[in-house]
Parts: sequence; structure tokens; C-alpha cells
Amino acid sequence: MGLSISVGMLHDQARNDAEGLEYHRRAFDRLAAALTAEGIDWQEPPLDGPAGDPGFSGGFPYRYLTRLRRVLVLAGRGEPVGPVAEDGAEWEAACELVQDEASMFASHLICHADNAGYYVPVDFADPLFLPAAAGVAGGGMVGSTQRLLRELLGIAPALGIAVDAAGYATDEPSDTEGWFEAERYAWHQLHRACLAGLAEGHAIVFH
Repeated sequence: MGLSISVGMLHDQARNDAEGLEYHRRAFDRLAAALTAEGIDWQEPPLDGPAGDPGFSGGFPYRYLTRLRRVLVLAGRGEPVGPVAEDGAEWEAACELVQDEASMFASHLICHADNAGYYVPVDFADPLFLPAAAGVAGGGMVGSTQRLLRELLGIAPALGIAVDAAGYATDEPSDTEGWFEAERYAWHQLHRACLAGLAEGHAIVFH
């Protein structure tokens, strides 16, 4: 099992899954209504929007997300970021660091469900925690695409990822990235999703 990431989901559902299309329309309506209650004006662009919408579809194992979050925490604390095996005391300590950071309710990469929910292309400072009654997937945790992108760009140097002045990665992940293969792959997937979402105003959907 792993995380799937979609941008432009309604376009994809319209082509491939009529039943899924109606389900996600309703989900986006609930999201938009909940955001309006928080003073945020956004809704998923309709299907009559720009033709040839590129969107994005990708994903990776859930553990890749944990590994990427670990890099964010260590880099943010000014600590060295090195390799870690997913067993033993060092990994346990890394997971505890991520949990500690989550309790700060500040990081858009960390304060988000692993397997569901949204990032929307609106720049707001802290992750949103919408009420359960709103019925928004991912426990009501909603992140800002702009802030997620900013966090990704901030940890790019720690992963050895080159980024140009416009915020575009100038390299692609490969099978020979050594220590940070998983982290770099997750970084590139999320980075591409951010750029696709910002280009047309779509939400990033975890599912």
C-alpha cells in the first residue's frame, strides 16, 4: 500500500470514472464550504476550465513521506542529515522528532494525513484543522500548496537537489541516488504536484 497523489482529479475522473467523478465533486464542495467558513475563498476549477489540463498523477510508499518529514525536521533544527535504517533506536528517535514537530502545528508537510486530504493553492501561514462536522477527508487537515512548496525548496540542499532561481528542480531522481533515494523521489513527486496545482489552481489530493 502507498500514497497516491492527484492534481486535476475531476478531469481524470471525467475521463475514467463517472461514479468517482460525482463522489469527488461532492468532496470538493464540502472542502470549499469548509474553507469559506474559515475565510478562505477557493474552489476546485470546474471541468469547463482550460482545455488539455495537464494535471499530475503520482505517488510513493507511505514510509517515503516519513523519511522526507525527518529531513525537514533535522534540517530545520540545523542538525546533520544522514542515512538512517528503518529499524533500531535511530529510526525510533527520528519518528519521535517528527511527532514532536507535528505538535507545533506549523509545518504543512508534517501536519497532514498520510493517506488522504488536500493541499489548496492559497497562501496561508499555518495548516488548517477543519472541524469534523465539515466532513473533509484527512481528518480535516488542509495544507497550503504555496507553503508546502516553500518547505520542499528549503530542504532541497540537504537532499542534494539543485533548484534554479524560479524554484524548478534542475535534476531528476534516479535509481542510484544512494542514501536519499526514497527522500528524493518523494520530494520530486510532491514538487511536481505543487507546480501542477499552482499552474491551474487545482488542489493536490492525497488518496
